[in-house]
Amino acid sequence: MSNYGGNLQKIKEGKRTFGITPHIPGGFITPDNLIKIAEVAKKYNGVLKITSGQRILITNLKEEDLVYVWNDLGMEPAVRIQNSLKNVEICPANYCKRSKYPTIGIGMKISNSFHGMELPCRTKIAVVGCRNACTGAYSKDIGVIVDVDAKFFITVGGSSGFNPRSSDILIKGLSEDEAYLTVKTTLEYYNENALMGEKLGHFIDRISFEIFKKEIFNKLNVKGDNDDN
Repeated sequence: MSNYGGNLQKIKEGKRTFGITPHIPGGFITPDNLIKIAEVAKKYNGVLKITSGQRILITNLKEEDLVYVWNDLGMEPAVRIQNSLKNVEICPANYCKRSKYPTIGIGMKISNSFHGMELPCRTKIAVVGCRNACTGAYSKDIGVIVDVDAKFFITVGGSSGFNPRSSDILIKGLSEDEAYLTVKTTLEYYNENALMGEKLGHFIDRISFEIFKKEIFNKLNVKGDNDDN
């Protein structure tokens, strides 16, 4: 049986209720899994909440039921380590008339490669197929965005949390493979150099965006200043 736990949600009149969040990559879920989540929630008197992170929270659960809930679901938890890559949020680009590029593929590749990666602080990535930037890409730690010319650009340092911060455009004019490599390089550099508990945007502010960009460009072997940034 699964040994996954849950998060304490509420204490009311001495009664403790918990919530769990199964991993739903990019927010895309099969009808069968959606039905399963609903059936398990109903079985254990859970309450379902669609989250801003493209996931489904099952709350109002009893602590003693958590192991059975996870076992019945047969799914992995969305978050195992708080200081990690928690979300890779993906727009429905392949099915959207506004999309300039079918970005679900690179979004799932980023999710499969890096979801759960231990990092200095909780981190979110958004992958979107046009500059409308659904999923709030400009407020994510890393944004992977397709421009009007169907080329990718990468934003870094965004946050919509306790200390909101708009992201900076790191680099433009990338292919899909180059965009993926830039995400990988950015995560590795952040992991190797930031302080524990330091959000990516705060790390950038501490060392300056100019130095951050220079270091990433050096690792990518990118020459010049990427003038449009």
